[in-house]
Amino acid sequence: MIKSIVNYCKGSYEELAYKTTWPTRKQLIHDAIVVLTASIVIALVVFCMDTIFESLMKLVYSV
Repeated sequence: MIKSIVNYCKGSYEELAYKTTWPTRKQLIHDAIVVLTASIVIALVVFCMDTIFESLMKLVYSV
């Protein structure tokens, strides 16, 4: 059992150290900007929907 755990850990380390390709700094910055932009757009859409829904509910309850 211990031997299989050790082999698993060794295999995981070898894959992480030698077989994994890491993104470049330029790719990381680009991806971060894409995620940030998408998050802001989604937040604005949700804010607008919430504001419209709030206005509609005020109109309905004021009658």
